[in-house]
Amino acid sequence: MAQTALGPAEAEGPCSTPLESPVHPVDEKPAPSRLVPAALQHIAAMYAGVVTPPLIIGQAVGLDQAGLTRLIAASLLIAGCATLLQTLGIGGFAGNRLPFVNAASSAGIAPMLAIAETSAPGHQLPVIYGAVLVAGAFCLAIGPFFGRLLRFFPPLVTGVVITLIGVTLMPVPVSWAQGGDKEAADFGAMKYLALAAFTLTVILIVQRFGRGFLKQVALLIGLLAGTLAAVPFGLADFSAIRSAPVAALPTPFAFGAPEFRPAAILSLCIVMLVLMTESCAGMLALGEICDRRTDGRTITRGLRTDGIATFLGPVFGGFPTSAFAQNVGVVSLTKVRSRYVVAAAGGALLVLGVFPVLGAVVSLVPMPVLGGAGIVLFGSIAVSGIRTLSEAGLDDSSNIVLVAVALGAGIIPLAAPGFYAGFPSWAQTVLGSGISAGALVAVLLNLFFHHLGTHGRTAVALKSS
Repeated sequence: MAQTALGPAEAEGPCSTPLESPVHPVDEKPAPSRLVPAALQHIAAMYAGVVTPPLIIGQAVGLDQAGLTRLIAASLLIAGCATLLQTLGIGGFAGNRLPFVNAASSAGIAPMLAIAETSAPGHQLPVIYGAVLVAGAFCLAIGPFFGRLLRFFPPLVTGVVITLIGVTLMPVPVSWAQGGDKEAADFGAMKYLALAAFTLTVILIVQRFGRGFLKQVALLIGLLAGTLAAVPFGLADFSAIRSAPVAALPTPFAFGAPEFRPAAILSLCIVMLVLMTESCAGMLALGEICDRRTDGRTITRGLRTDGIATFLGPVFGGFPTSAFAQNVGVVSLTKVRSRYVVAAAGGALLVLGVFPVLGAVVSLVPMPVLGGAGIVLFGSIAVSGIRTLSEAGLDDSSNIVLVAVALGAGIIPLAAPGFYAGFPSWAQTVLGSGISAGALVAVLLNLFFHHLGTHGRTAVALKSS
């Protein structure tokens, strides 16, 4: 019998908990000697993604170095608070209590750049923050309804979505491996590719010959080895440490009071729907990886955390907040499923936000090194999706067609980025994300094949029994 995505936490599987263990792996509290290196892996994997939105938006609106530093510090601070809330939770109100990282999503960059371009100088960030604030309230309002839709996300659909998370994000580490800056004259230079290949090789060697805890921290070992290898060749940039202030407490509304423009609000509310879909996919993926039930209440608490972080973010300079797929990859790769490890990473992000000089130390990891590690991270997410699909009844021709079309829809934005250029802006926002496009098609086809008509419902019932 196929295991469903919402199966009981005690179900047997690759990540199942031994029956004699009284504590689920998600709730384990590792000793500091194991917790700290595991948390550092999460920070290293996500740091570049956390600072990317404030860097791009800050430069687009013409902030000076001091302004950029404040914006980055705010992004780190909000990410730390959101991750702590997500992993530890507040009663039954917020927090999915999974090893789940929340931070500013890159999915909102393009709409926010469009808002900046159509706003007067000096009003760009206030208009953006007004729209972000309303988008956060929108998420809080409709989040509970998302939790009730899980019956439309059987393994057939979640497998497609999880696979697409890994596949559609693969261009990110590939770009990092080439140097990260596509505008640079030496983008794609052999020195960058060699450094990425060296990092990947170290990770593979540790995975092959390492044992026990050493194997679990293979990613961190690869990142450290790659960074040390980069120093003699001048590929590690120390300028950020010299220019960063030691401490910088966030100031509420440092960039001006929020301004509310209907068009800006509408665009970011659409973005928020996409981010909520991606967060749901991330939670379902972690539920599979950690063998912990991801039910409607879990989804609701997780989305409520997204809404809280997005709503409060503009007060200090934050942007729309959502799940970080690369950290799902860390959990899948290392098999360290403790939410307290990710909570420690969240606490560290909070400290990095208050002490920018520490954040600058973390940023020493060169982009090519992150690229070499990212190939493993995002690839492992895709493997988790394939594993879920293997249990979803692909001997049925209807299911094969469903998966084929949904994967194709999700890969279109990756294969042809300009494919939806002639569509309305709201459609470009939804369909331009391979994850949301693939999820939408998978859900609709699942309804068409398995929920319309008695025969379809009977077939699904038989496969789920």
